[in-house]
Amino acid sequence: MKRDLTCIVCPNSCEITIDYDDRNIISVNGATCKRGEKYARQEIQDPRRTIATLVKVKNGEELLVSVRTKDPIPKDRIFDVEKEIKKVELEAPVEMHQIVVKNILNLGSDIITTKRVEKL
Repeated sequence: MKRDLTCIVCPNSCEITIDYDDRNIISVNGATCKRGEKYARQEIQDPRRTIATLVKVKNGEELLVSVRTKDPIPKDRIFDVEKEIKKVELEAPVEMHQIVVKNILNLGSDIITTKRVEKL
């Protein structure tokens, strides 16, 4: 089989072609750096994504705070993770890079805040 994709790792946005059989990669062509080749291989064998969303904040200057996964999670678990995050409500003050959920769903990634929210 053959799959074409655009690398998203760096600004070069290389057009990469991957030849593979089932889940075994035969060749990766078009990547101009090792990071692009690694991304292409992962996209076939274990696609992962980072996600960003919002969490409610009680007694804060803002009602919501942005959060994200600290590390990429399996692409097929995005909706499960989002469902868990929706259950969370924080109390102000909220610090930047505060861990909101440690090791969410045992996927090896924490959910962290991306900004500070002061208390009212």
